[in-house]
Amino acid sequence: MKLLEGKTALVTGASKGIGYAIAHKYAEQGANVAFTYLSSVEKGQALEKELQEKGIKAKGYRSDASDFAAAEQLISDVVNDFGSLDILVNNAGITKDNLLLRINEADWDDVININLKSCFNTVKAVTKTMMKQRSGSIINMTSVVGLKGNAGQTNYSASKAGIIGFTKSVALELGSRGIRSNAVAPGFIETEMTDKLDEKTVQGWRDAIPLKRGGRPEDVADACVYLGSDMSSYITGQVIQVDGGMLT
Repeated sequence: MKLLEGKTALVTGASKGIGYAIAHKYAEQGANVAFTYLSSVEKGQALEKELQEKGIKAKGYRSDASDFAAAEQLISDVVNDFGSLDILVNNAGITKDNLLLRINEADWDDVININLKSCFNTVKAVTKTMMKQRSGSIINMTSVVGLKGNAGQTNYSASKAGIIGFTKSVALELGSRGIRSNAVAPGFIETEMTDKLDEKTVQGWRDAIPLKRGGRPEDVADACVYLGSDMSSYITGQVIQVDGGMLT
């Protein structure tokens, strides 16, 4: 039996990168997969077909997770379309990096709303469904910079640190109802974003990591499979670092 067989998962921001890998891994492990995209319409439509070819039910939703009303409608639509919602992966996120002296209010607000407020929106919206089921796994994507900070990323670091506090508080509030809440903190993961960097910079980061390589989106997805499955049924309120030992 596959690890996620019989479960329904929602992955936000799944049209590329880590979210894309999570959606595929979940489908491979037997989960029915709902996912969101916003600007990447063609990629979202292509992903829906790719997932369906794996023999599971899959559907993409164009939705802005930072919008509270849109998040409520999203959760309602997923539950109506799939009949249940067992796993929520809050992966949607952006970066708008700059030094504190140069960052503007709009870039601060955008990063906080899309990265942090989106977690509040979807988790609040899904709580009643999971409480009624008396089961559920909430997985929020944070980052190693949420644990240690990073120059030039005050907005991003603040949003990711906020996710950690939010995750732990949700675990305390909902644990008695059989709902688990955990966070995954990726380190240096090689995606489309890092492909734009020069090779010397990328290699310098690899050399500084104890495992001597950058992570793959699939490495993060594997951790999300574990946290979404019954194998982690006694794990909640935790931050799982997927960083090759970067913060060791």
